This record gives sequence, structure tokens and C-alpha cells, in this order.
Amino acid sequence: MFPLNTWYVAATAGDVADKPFGRKICGRQMVFFRGADGQVAALEDWCPHRGAPLSLGRVVDGRLVCGYHGLQMGCDGRTVAMPGQRVRGFAPIAAYPVVERHGFIWVWPGDAALADPSLLPDLFWADNPEWAYGGGLYHIGCDYRLMVDNLMDLTHETYVHADSIGQAEIDEIAPVTKVEGDQVITSRYMHDIPAPPFWRMALRSNGLADDVPVDRWQVCHFTPPSHVMIEVGVAHAGHGGIDAPADKKAGSIVVDFITPETEHSIWYFWGMARNFKPHDAALTASIREGQGKIFAEDLQMLEQQQRNHLLHPTRKLLGLNTDAGGVQARRIIDRLLAAEQALAAAAPAAALGAAAAAPAAAARP
Repeated sequence: MFPLNTWYVAATAGDVADKPFGRKICGRQMVFFRGADGQVAALEDWCPHRGAPLSLGRVVDGRLVCGYHGLQMGCDGRTVAMPGQRVRGFAPIAAYPVVERHGFIWVWPGDAALADPSLLPDLFWADNPEWAYGGGLYHIGCDYRLMVDNLMDLTHETYVHADSIGQAEIDEIAPVTKVEGDQVITSRYMHDIPAPPFWRMALRSNGLADDVPVDRWQVCHFTPPSHVMIEVGVAHAGHGGIDAPADKKAGSIVVDFITPETEHSIWYFWGMARNFKPHDAALTASIREGQGKIFAEDLQMLEQQQRNHLLHPTRKLLGLNTDAGGVQARRIIDRLLAAEQALAAAAPAAALGAAAAAPAAAARP
């Protein structure tokens, strides 16, 4: 149900410190820890001795020590030592490619031979001192694709987020969707409208009047497997909207990394990156608090939506033109899944062919 040969956010850098950190990603129970060099390693959360969760152990000199009988694991998934025992012959457990970048820990749950760090998204704002970032994490009981649908169709803001970022004008402007390779972009631009409560706060925080008409923009960027970056903001009307000068607008990027836990649950890493008043820590905290409340409203809706889908798995849904972003994103996901399935089907056939050819080759003089 989810692509495996790709990078997902598993945790923030601060989640993995001096203790093992366990988390289920794409149906795989994993444990993360730091080796002797400080780099993060990811293994399956399974001690090869008695099957105890390694996440219940501790880290000693860069080795992961099982909390049950003291078996020690290396970063490569091989057993290193155990008090009073010879364990070097134990078969290794699964080790997953992992990269720490941009304040996040990324894991590749599929074929390790295909893992390519150059495929990680380029978060240009992450290491730029002119930008500030604040975010959080929600565990949500829904299919990851429902969250993608939610983020690629912001029409719901008028109803789910009526007291913060929603306004009737969103319904009046149809979004425009286009596909560029594996990226889906859905855009909505609104002109000469009042700013909703959240954006009035943002205008005030940037030293701008909040009681004048504004031009508002929402540009949603989906990239596989399930990342959504949304350019959002308001500018005093008549100054160019998204292209307005910095002293006339308050804009930011809503950051959404959706990591499947199971087929019906996700880890949702949310946040906002902004390039106005980046050194104002109090403003970062205030925006994080407000954004957290907004996404909590999505959480309730998505979990109830998932329950309905499980109760009526074959019931057809109506399609609207505002669904285009989510529909195109799902098509890309389906294409990736089909490619992975074809690759997996080809591998046993290739192995069988090689095995059949081996005796014939050996018989040649």
C-alpha cells in the first residue's frame, strides 16, 4: 500500500540521542541509535537471541545492547558480543539505510542497494539563517493517502478551520492543478479579500497593518512518496501577491512529511518555515502553537473519515474538480507501487534463471 524504495522521515534529530529509539515505519518495527561516531543507525527492532525489542535496551560505546540478556549489536545489524557467549556466527538482522539531514532522520525501508541520498528533498530553508522553522508531530489513525488528499485540496479550510485560516473566499476561487514529472502542483490565488485570523496575526507580527484587504496564495507541491510543501501567505492587496516585496507581505512554507506507520496509521511531521523575523523565537513558538491547533482539527476529521472507509470499503466516492491535486498524487503513488511490484516479481524469476543455468555452465568443458 505504500512505496518502500524511497526516503521517509522517521524522527527528528533530537529524538535519537543517547538511548535507543523505536518506531514502526511502513509496517516495519525499527530501532534507531547513534554509533560510536555519532551517526544514526537503523535496525529491525528484534534481538536475534530471544526476539526481544532492542529499543528496550541501551547504547554503550556505540553498540546497541539488548535490555534482556545483554547481547550487543553493531550498526550493520551483526551481533558483536554477549557476556560469556560466542555469538559471531549469528545471522545479521535487517539494517536500513539512514541519513540525518535538515534536522530530520530519514530512513529507506526498501531495498538497501537502491538507497540514494541524492534523492532526499532539498529543503533550501533548513540551513538558511534568513529562515526560521518550528514544527511538531502527530500520530493519526488514517491511511497516508487521506492526508495527502487533505493537503492537496485546501477547500476544506473554510469548514474545518473556520476560526483560523478558513474563509468563504477559498470556495469562490477554483484551484489549478498541473503535473511536472513526479511533482503535482495545485495553486489558488485570491485577490482583494480580508485576511483570516491566523494571517492577521502574521501581518501584525511582521509589522504590517492587518485591517486592510490582502491578496492570498496557496501553492501545494506534492512529491513522492508523501511529502507536501505548501507556499502560503498574504500581501497587502495590489502589491503583487506572492511576488510582493518583503515589506508588504507575510509568507511561509507549510512543511508536511507523511510517514506511514501501518496501512491505517501515520506519523505526521508538520511545521512552518518562514522568512520574516526569523530570529524571533517567541514568534516561532506562537506560530507553532497556532499551527498545532489547526492540524489537530484535521486529525479528528481524518480519523473519523478512516473509520467510515473501513466500514464501507467498497462504497464509491464522488469526484469534484477540487480533488485534482490528490487524484494526480495518487496516480504517481500507484505508478511507483506498480514499478516496485514489477521489480519484486522480476527478481525471483532472474534468480531461478541463474540457478537453472548454473548446472549447464558447470558441465561445459
